[in-house]
Amino acid sequence: MTKTMILATRNKGKLREFNHAFEGTGIEFQSLLEMDGAPDPEETGETYEDNALIKARQIALHTGMATVADDSGIEIDALPGELGVKSARVWGGMAYDKINDILLERLRGSTTRSTRYVCAIAYVDPATGVEELVKATCEGVIHDRQEGAGGFGYDPIFFVPQFGKTMAQLPLETKNRISHRAKAMELLKEKLIRS
Repeated sequence: MTKTMILATRNKGKLREFNHAFEGTGIEFQSLLEMDGAPDPEETGETYEDNALIKARQIALHTGMATVADDSGIEIDALPGELGVKSARVWGGMAYDKINDILLERLRGSTTRSTRYVCAIAYVDPATGVEELVKATCEGVIHDRQEGAGGFGYDPIFFVPQFGKTMAQLPLETKNRISHRAKAMELLKEKLIRS
């Protein structure tokens, strides 16, 4: 029997990723695109975990259904505290190719290029009161230029030394195995299947 949960997103790509990751588990996700009047929770938390929980709790309260929500960002060691949990909001809607150009310019000549993607995922079941939190990272370095047409956001400058490519150059199946979100989804899957 399939258990349907809400994925607190309006992003079709993210919905596809989650459903793909949970294939064969008996868990299926439905997005906010299929719901009228779902709130758009404001991410006011200090951490990725806070924001994921804010979203999951509000949507679970609104729908009465088990809900999963994530929050993610990029942390660049040469720019401490500038992005992180604010990664998606700090640029005010600017196009990512411009954002990436700005970051490359700011890091020109810097020997500190280490970076990581971080993802926290929260699960909230209003029927049982159960809440779960998982968090995962993907380590890399900031490349010296934008490369690759795949992916989105910071992917064209996020270089993965193990593969000698940026995230935007990696095949989707590789990215879906090593990314911060993929790792966090695996951790969540283990918790949900065990319970």
